[in-house]
Amino acid sequence: MTPNAFIGWTCAPTENEVAAVLGHVKPLWDSIAEDLADELGLTGSEWKCAGRKYGWSLRLKKGKRNILYLSPCEGCFRVAVILGDKAMDIARASDLNESAKRLLADAPHYPEGTGIRLEVSRPEDLPLISKLAKIKLAS
Repeated sequence: MTPNAFIGWTCAPTENEVAAVLGHVKPLWDSIAEDLADELGLTGSEWKCAGRKYGWSLRLKKGKRNILYLSPCEGCFRVAVILGDKAMDIARASDLNESAKRLLADAPHYPEGTGIRLEVSRPEDLPLISKLAKIKLAS
C-alpha cells in the first residue's frame, strides 16, 4: 500500500496540505466525509497520529465512536475500518460481492476487531466504504 504522506510530521496537516498531496482524488476524500455525514450522521472528525512512523489520519466519528480512518497518501488515500465480531457476522451475511468478502476473510484480526484497509483512487472504490460504515454502525 502507498505510505501515508504525513509520516514524521509533528502536527496535523492543513486542508491545503491535504489537498496538495491528494491531488485529483481530493473530491473523493471530500465525498466520503460529506456523504457519510448526510447518510449516517457522521458529523465528528479529528486528526490523530498513531506515531511518527505511521503519519496522520482523519477519524470520522459518530458521537465518540470512531467509524472510519482516512489516511492521505500521494495521489490516493487509505480508508480503514475496524469491525467487531458482530459487525463481521453482519458483513458475511450481507450482499457484499465476492471480492469484498475475500477482503474481509483475509483481513488481520486484532483484539479490538478485524482491520479492513482499502486504498482509494477512483470513484468505484466508494460504495464499499459506505457499506462497511453502515455495517459498523449496525453492530
